[in-house]
Amino acid sequence: MSDPRENVRENYARRALQTAPETGARGTPCCSGDAPKPSVLDAKAGPSSSLAVGYTAEQLASLPEGADMGLGCGTPLHLADPQLGETVLDLGSGGGLDCFLALERVGAAGRVIGVDMTAEMIARARKAAADAGYPNVEFRLGEIENLPVADGAVDVIISNCVINLSPDKQRVYEECFRVLAPGGRVAFSDVVEIHEMSEEIRADAFLNSCCIGGARTPGAVEAMLTAAGFEEVVVAVKGESKAFIKDWAPGSSAEDYVASADISATKPRITRLGAPKPAATKACCAKTEAAPKKG
Repeated sequence: MSDPRENVRENYARRALQTAPETGARGTPCCSGDAPKPSVLDAKAGPSSSLAVGYTAEQLASLPEGADMGLGCGTPLHLADPQLGETVLDLGSGGGLDCFLALERVGAAGRVIGVDMTAEMIARARKAAADAGYPNVEFRLGEIENLPVADGAVDVIISNCVINLSPDKQRVYEECFRVLAPGGRVAFSDVVEIHEMSEEIRADAFLNSCCIGGARTPGAVEAMLTAAGFEEVVVAVKGESKAFIKDWAPGSSAEDYVASADISATKPRITRLGAPKPAATKACCAKTEAAPKKG
């Protein structure tokens, strides 16, 4: 059985190479195959898309060239609120947008690590960091299901429209728990299922690589984070996201099935005696909550 991540990797590699760092110009749709096909990566790419999901013009103007690829669905940093001296980890860091903005929060005493499974994205982000002369940010090639980060090494984990792409979300959350220091927190902007999708949509490789088919319900996300050991789990659906999601995959009615959400949780400072250990099963594939059927 082929790894669904390979299709995602190929699509994002194409986007990393097709979006010109100097201008933000778009190439052919990244989610397409050989023939052009409108896609979420094409619709989202560019500074105007980042403005639509909540970034300010001032934030975008402060970024190195090539960092803003417009591939997010929210602004996880406002939720994470990194502090001076903290270490921040970004899952699926892409061109480095959130990493570079996090640097402004953590200061010279802090540190930012970006992890991405696409070599072309890592190369793009490293070039942007080098050109800007940032000493305390690094980009590591790796998969979010097997993070190249030591146990308890980070204070904050952020991610922007990435975890929905993983075929093993439970493993991702368990890895987050492992690398967080006690008392650490996660803050994700991601896509969740608000109306039940058909199996046809879920099986569609194109829609899966476009942040639609892999979405899970808010209840399922909460259950997976809790099973991984997190506390204070909150999944807040953003109804207004329908305005930009409708352009992701024209003709798919994506906005009727998924929405952006702010997702936060905390790793306990002290492990409670008798507390359940993180589940070893792939809870991402279990339907802990059914999304309402679209009327």
